[in-house]
Amino acid sequence: MLVIRPIQSSDFAALRHIAEESGAGFTSLPVNDGRLQQKIVHSEASFAQQVEQPGQQGYLFVLEDTATGDIVGTTGIEAAVGLETPLYHFQQNRVMHHSAELNVLNQLKTLTLCNDYTGASEICTLFLRQSYRKGYTGRFLSKVRFLFMAEHPQRFADTVIAEMRGVSDGNGQPPFWGWLQKLFLTIDFPTADHLIGVGKKAFIAELMPRHPIYVGLLPEEAQQVIGQVHQQTKPALKMLQQEGFVHRGYVDLFDAGPTIEARLSQIHSVASSLKVPVRLVEQLDHGQMLAISNTGTQGFRASFSDQARFDEHEGVLLLKPELADALQLSEGELARFIVLEKGRR
Repeated sequence: MLVIRPIQSSDFAALRHIAEESGAGFTSLPVNDGRLQQKIVHSEASFAQQVEQPGQQGYLFVLEDTATGDIVGTTGIEAAVGLETPLYHFQQNRVMHHSAELNVLNQLKTLTLCNDYTGASEICTLFLRQSYRKGYTGRFLSKVRFLFMAEHPQRFADTVIAEMRGVSDGNGQPPFWGWLQKLFLTIDFPTADHLIGVGKKAFIAELMPRHPIYVGLLPEEAQQVIGQVHQQTKPALKMLQQEGFVHRGYVDLFDAGPTIEARLSQIHSVASSLKVPVRLVEQLDHGQMLAISNTGTQGFRASFSDQARFDEHEGVLLLKPELADALQLSEGELARFIVLEKGRR
């Protein structure tokens, strides 16, 4: 069985392996022992903290295969980004250049450095090992964050964002990066990527362009990828769009991938989740494919299974005992769930 739980200190070796496997561009898990240890400690403290409003908390979950004890994926939430270290984006805008005398009207695209998402919550750090990328696992790994957020809304901001990976070439280099490197940063992409991953972001404010940039002046290959996602990121983007996330013109500084946003209360899996009592049953006919969690914080557990069914008439969630045990749920306790199959509640 695959179970989501909060990360703990004993997971360090597995987290480092995932950081190595995830590769360049996955800045939320840098291959840096100190930074990874810090993330685990910070996450453990965040889960333990009593929270009335979002702050510096960061929640990192791991996906464990209980049959083997292996950690096969990660997923995370930052409660409020940019409070301590600014979170920068380029914002896409349009400016009008008009000459009445010449009867010329030009509408030109620009990019402007900003930190407009300060204080927003961010879903992040989603990674699933290749051999587990099948069935409902990837969908569950994305949606389980919304179960936790629905249960503990006071821990998160009204606005939730997700930074989507932008386009890169066969060598892992973003076409958007070249002009920035040449004109402003004079460091290579792996170095910049590493600095971001370990939290050293001061160079952005110090070296990035402070004035709006006319997109038409950029190389053609850079213009073409603005707001576009990496081929492997398209399924994740589609899934979040189905949840209600939209792109309002903000893109990553280095690969120009889109940052998308939604209101927490309007995210489909948050709004449609139900919190009901559990009833244990030995036999279950016509099970549903559900993502189910308990209502804990430090003791949060979640899984997905068709060994469950919501009884609408009784208003209870029917679970087989082995699934309830994995979720640390007993008869009569409350659970929260969503249906994973498209088109069903």
